[in-house]
Amino acid sequence: MKKRWLNVLRIVISAGALAFLFWRVVSPDETLDVVRRADLSYLFVAFSLFVISLVIRAYRWIILLRGLDLEVSLDRLVRLYFVGQFFSSFLPTQFGGDVMRAVELTEDTDASAAVGTVLLDRMTGLLVLLVMGLAALPFVVTQMEAWLVFLLLGVTSVGLILGALILEGRLLRRVTGWLPKALSLSGQGVLAQIYAAVTGCGWPAVSRALLVSVGFNVVNILINWLCGRAVGIGIGLGYFFATTPILSVSGLIPSIGGWGVREAVSTALFTPLGADKSVAVALGLALNGVTLGTGLVGGLVYGVEKLCGRRARLSQQHAQEDDHQHSQR
Repeated sequence: MKKRWLNVLRIVISAGALAFLFWRVVSPDETLDVVRRADLSYLFVAFSLFVISLVIRAYRWIILLRGLDLEVSLDRLVRLYFVGQFFSSFLPTQFGGDVMRAVELTEDTDASAAVGTVLLDRMTGLLVLLVMGLAALPFVVTQMEAWLVFLLLGVTSVGLILGALILEGRLLRRVTGWLPKALSLSGQGVLAQIYAAVTGCGWPAVSRALLVSVGFNVVNILINWLCGRAVGIGIGLGYFFATTPILSVSGLIPSIGGWGVREAVSTALFTPLGADKSVAVALGLALNGVTLGTGLVGGLVYGVEKLCGRRARLSQQHAQEDDHQHSQR
């Protein structure tokens, strides 16, 4: 019941945000006109980079798995990332893809390692993005309103502190040690086993994952910038370095694939610099379109895998039936 209401909340937030934007903030006709006039060459490059980013993230994931002495092929993890993108795009949650990746990986390893490495994979990318945003802030601070500067500093500070605490491990285990087994990060509870996988990858693997995340986040920022160029936002790349963390963290807000939320956030980020509101909303739509297109590719991969798996099971079943018939003769 609780999950159902959360899904309803996500639908309401996405639909409500889009309705508010198109009813009170921008003209639907003007926004759609901006989308129709978008430069498809920029969008194609952004889409291609998004596909490349999935491969980079899969490579980061394999580093963390090897930190736990687990061997999973890179092509398997790439497929899981595509499948995850499909579920992130079409399920009423930004993290449906992460859940699906963890569920599918349980076919190759235990559940705690699957969930733990998925969480750590996501966290290393976010931590590096926050650091990059903080490093870029001094170069664009004069372009920003005060509220945005304080928001970036607050989000970055909280994110980095939480990340450091999670990776350090000992303090959180000590603090949660008095909690019931189901909630404690020490002992043999489910959360404790997942946390053991997170901290068990080791600093060498985490360091390499953080390094890979630098490359991934540069690609991620370029995707946002290219989508901006496609709809006519002529704002420098440095501003995207500083604001992409806010765009990414906005994915924590419950929604359907980020729809509504991303458009609202891009409007708040880019209209203070003189971007037309319709163009800023179109940027959010372009970003969602790129992720949606990649999600459709992931859906195709998922469908083919399931079809091939079903055929393999049927062939195995037929072979077993034939063996059984021969044994009776």
